[in-house]
Amino acid sequence: MKVKLLYLSAFILSVFGVLTLFMSSSVLFDLFGIREKEGNFVPFIVWANWLCGFLYLIAAYGFLKIRKWAIQPLLGAAIVLIVAFVALLIYIEGGGVYEQKTVYAMAFRTSVTLVFTVLAYLLISKRK
Repeated sequence: MKVKLLYLSAFILSVFGVLTLFMSSSVLFDLFGIREKEGNFVPFIVWANWLCGFLYLIAAYGFLKIRKWAIQPLLGAAIVLIVAFVALLIYIEGGGVYEQKTVYAMAFRTSVTLVFTVLAYLLISKRK
């Protein structure tokens, strides 16, 4: 059961990572007209998400190979997202232009990252 959960986690993290890279790259590099659809995006948030996309893929590989180091890229992603989220709140408080969906998306992404970090700890790091 534990191995199946690890493989399922690896799959979900891979999909999440690929989607994150695709969407953030599309906004950053104005691919497929997505930038226009995003409205008032906050560039440092998109860059943080782009970086986390790579970290998710690295962690997914760690899950797949059942490596204890899988927690490290997830911890890195969690730290990046928390710092970016705090910066976003400061940016908003200072009158920065943003979309409300950005706040919701950051809360969701940070929560998902923390859940996978805990999963990595419980399923891999605590293995004997």
